[in-house]
Amino acid sequence: MLFMVSWTISPQNRNSVIQRFLETKGAPPEGVKMLGRWHAVGGSSGFGIAESDDVVQIQKWVLQWNDLMHMEVHAALTDEQAAPLLAAAVAKQ
Repeated sequence: MLFMVSWTISPQNRNSVIQRFLETKGAPPEGVKMLGRWHAVGGSSGFGIAESDDVVQIQKWVLQWNDLMHMEVHAALTDEQAAPLLAAAVAKQ
């Protein structure tokens, strides 16, 4: 299953987040594969796409970071997964 993970960092936690990221490389726990991560230029936010069959591992990852930044996690679908659902929804109208 795919997950979109977004975060925002408050100015008072910026240096602590940078230090933790440099130490850990932001690596997720075992059982979570990071597919990509993007950081806003000039900002204190970003998002990543991760894959895991175990939502508990996603929660472990969030708990490694949410003491320093606000994080949101959403289950995600690819275009290929979403298209048939969208077509079915439109067909019902």
